[in-house]
Amino acid sequence: MLEMPIYAYLLVFIIPAYIANSSPVILGGVYPLDGGAMFSDKRRIFGDGKTWFGFFGGFFCGVLSSIVLAHILPGTELDIFAGKAEYYILSGALMSAGALFGDLAGSFLKRRAGARWGESTFLDQLTFLIGALAFCYFLNLTLVFRPENISFLVFVTYFIHRIANSAAHYYGLKKVPW
Repeated sequence: MLEMPIYAYLLVFIIPAYIANSSPVILGGVYPLDGGAMFSDKRRIFGDGKTWFGFFGGFFCGVLSSIVLAHILPGTELDIFAGKAEYYILSGALMSAGALFGDLAGSFLKRRAGARWGESTFLDQLTFLIGALAFCYFLNLTLVFRPENISFLVFVTYFIHRIANSAAHYYGLKKVPW
């Protein structure tokens, strides 16, 4: 039997971050995280697009996806944590929180750079991934953190993010396709 390519494992590993980052599009929209407050530069801290419902809903959905993975993957070729449900859930919770905080950091930086709400930048596609990976770095997942694997995740994430956002825009879930 052939061994599963590393890229398949990486894609399974990153699912909770993708779910956490995409769920606020459906679950958000109420009560901005910054409450309309301005930063010292007289610009919104995060903007209307970052809400309490979206943040906590995204976290919940990301963790829920890791629980689902912990139940369906053990014993399969894609079992990335040797059947240890607690590893799936811990990494999923950390990546979900990291993805959401990374996305917030991107919004904060976009506001400081003067980007308007809805304006596309490279930050839209990658800060959630950087946050997700940073939050689970201490788990010592050396296979994930090899330069070639990080490069793969950055490359794939950029395109998955663009395609998913275009689809969400097409179906009326987002006002802009990025």
